[in-house]
Amino acid sequence: MEKKPANDKISIIIPTYNEAGTIEKLVSYLIGFKAEAIHEILVADGGSTDDTCQLAQQAGASVIVCPKKGRGAQMNSGAAQATGGILYFLHADSYPPSGFWQDIITSIKCGYPSGCYQLAFDDPHPFLRFNAWFTRFNIDAVRFGDQSLFVTSDVFQKAGGFREDLIVMEDQEIIGRIRKYAKFKILAGKVTTSARKYRENGVYKLQGIFFLIYFLYQLGVPQEKLVKLYKRLIRQNKV
Repeated sequence: MEKKPANDKISIIIPTYNEAGTIEKLVSYLIGFKAEAIHEILVADGGSTDDTCQLAQQAGASVIVCPKKGRGAQMNSGAAQATGGILYFLHADSYPPSGFWQDIITSIKCGYPSGCYQLAFDDPHPFLRFNAWFTRFNIDAVRFGDQSLFVTSDVFQKAGGFREDLIVMEDQEIIGRIRKYAKFKILAGKVTTSARKYRENGVYKLQGIFFLIYFLYQLGVPQEKLVKLYKRLIRQNKV
C-alpha cells in the first residue's frame, strides 16, 4: 500500500553536486531547529566526486543518489521520494530564516500553497543589496532559485514538476506553471545565500552574464547553447 504524505509536514529537498564545503553546515543548521514540522531533509545528489554525501549523512540528512545530474532532475528525484505533504526546495549554500517552517505552514493555511522568500546575500556589496531588493516583488522575472521554493506536493504534481530538459532557468520556469494551479506568495523574510560566485567572477560581470543568459532564454535560444555559454563565462559553475 502506498504511503500517504504527511500533509502538514515539510520535506526539505537540497540538490547537490560537490558541495562538501557547504552541505554539512546547512544540514546541521536545519536540524538544529528541532522543529516537528520538518519531516525530513533529503539531499538529492547528482554524482558528487567529493565528500558531499558522507558529510550530509553524518549531519543527519537522508541522501538520494540521483540517476540523472541536473538540478531539475535531482529535485524531481527528491520530490518523488519525499513523504511530507509540503516540499521545500533549498540550495546548498542558502539559509532560510529562523521559523521558516511556521511561515510556510501559515502561508498554506491562508490559501497560498506555494511561494518563496525574498533574497539576501552574505556580502554587503551595495549592488548585491540593490539586486536583492527587487526580490520582494511578485514578478517572475525576479524569481531566483536561491530564494528557495515551497509548494504542496499535490500542486507540484499538477504542475508537472521541474523540467529536466532545462539545465539553466529551471527554478524560474516552474513558477509560471505552479501559478496555474495555486496562489504564489512572497514571504516577508529573507533567505541568505552565498555570494561566492559573485566574489569569484566579479559582481557586475556576473550579473551582466546572468542578464545575458536570461535575455537569450527569453528569445528561445536552445539550452545546449545557454549551457555552453554559462560554462565558458562563469567560474566555479556546477552546471
